[in-house]
Amino acid sequence: MYDVIVVGARVAGSSTAMLLARKGFKVLLLDRATFPSDTLSTHQVQLPGVARLKHWGLLDRVIASGAPATRHVRFDAAGSVLEGHYPAFRGVYALYSPRRTILDKILVDAAREAGVAVREGFVVEEVLTDDGHVTGIRGRVRDRKKSSTLVTEAAQLVVGADGKRSLVADAVRAETYNERPALSMGFYTYWEGVPIEGNEMYVRDRCLIFTCPTNDGLVMTYVTRPVEEFHLFRSDIESNFLKTLDLAGDLGELVRCGQRAGRFRGTTDLPNFFRKPHGPGWALVGDAGFVMDPITGQGIGHAFRDAELLADAIYAGFDGRQPLDAALAGYEQKRNLEALPMYEFTTDLASFRPPNAEERVLFASLVGNQPEIDRFLGVLTGVVPIREYFAPGNLLKIIGVRGISKVLLNKFRVPHPRAAPYRERAALRQAHGRTPSPRASAGEEGSDDRGCRGVRAS
Repeated sequence: MYDVIVVGARVAGSSTAMLLARKGFKVLLLDRATFPSDTLSTHQVQLPGVARLKHWGLLDRVIASGAPATRHVRFDAAGSVLEGHYPAFRGVYALYSPRRTILDKILVDAAREAGVAVREGFVVEEVLTDDGHVTGIRGRVRDRKKSSTLVTEAAQLVVGADGKRSLVADAVRAETYNERPALSMGFYTYWEGVPIEGNEMYVRDRCLIFTCPTNDGLVMTYVTRPVEEFHLFRSDIESNFLKTLDLAGDLGELVRCGQRAGRFRGTTDLPNFFRKPHGPGWALVGDAGFVMDPITGQGIGHAFRDAELLADAIYAGFDGRQPLDAALAGYEQKRNLEALPMYEFTTDLASFRPPNAEERVLFASLVGNQPEIDRFLGVLTGVVPIREYFAPGNLLKIIGVRGISKVLLNKFRVPHPRAAPYRERAALRQAHGRTPSPRASAGEEGSDDRGCRGVRAS
């Protein structure tokens, strides 16, 4: 019998299992995948998540994988362009955006090294209960060539870390609350030969474009639009993807001068909800307990945070410092307190509403004010509290009395939304002899494109 069985071995599950094993518990970690294994992801580990990787002794492994450190940021919205650096946080200064084939394997290996019994390729088919109390799981090793025997495992606590469509959550009928409908759809792909070293975010009319460097010298570009545009967008993914990148300064030109290094991956399965994350004999962590639109790229960092909160609560309950039910209730309360401000910010951003007068004045006021730009970037990465930053007193300090007048009169004029290309990028392309070739015809969905696309027509 195990102390804890964790169902799901990606970022939330493997982290929870590792932390519990390091506290001396007997833990079984199960996942239907075998690692390394890819999954849909924004790739970003925001600064709080990077700080936790460092505290756990795993950041050096991420760095050794070749995932580049990213500190420089370009944020382009409402006619204003803000460039700066993420503020330092608990001894870390940069974001990392590793491929999930790499990050998840690092975490699974760390759990195994901590003493966790890890079973990859194991499919959980049933959550076992006794008089309403979860007692274990039943499942089998996944083998397409032959059938495998059902295996039953028991534990004092079963943790569902099996994603937003959690089998564990369904089995215990975990209540959802603060639910919002799916707001966006998203597609991403990778490029090689694209000279981008920092994170870039472009907020445009009914779309957001994000790009970041990742492993193997690749750049990931992510495009998100309202969910109702999915079928139209999917009708010609490559053409629509590139047209959207063309809204982001010279980004469309840059990627056409590089080479696409993978297929387009996309989804509309982007719900927003909280679940009650505990009950008799069970708990939930990661997307199984709380999920929101990926437009702000917070998912991995939130999974690390909740893994730490849950592991501490389980330790307190099992160690007798407080009843387990009370400890798990405290876990839910702490999770919600930390998650709700970013949840509200994220779902508002994913609604694709036009920027209001206050935001236009704020962004314009930030231009040239480097300390405040960096603080705003700290909001985006989760180290500067959202409610503190957007408090009336702080906004007044940033935009001043004249800015308040502009807001009240609503006469702030918005410049053209298309950003000017980087001058330094043009110089870099010229230095490397990069010249765009004529636009080739759009490839098929899922195909690899190894040719250089031409620049858009003027």
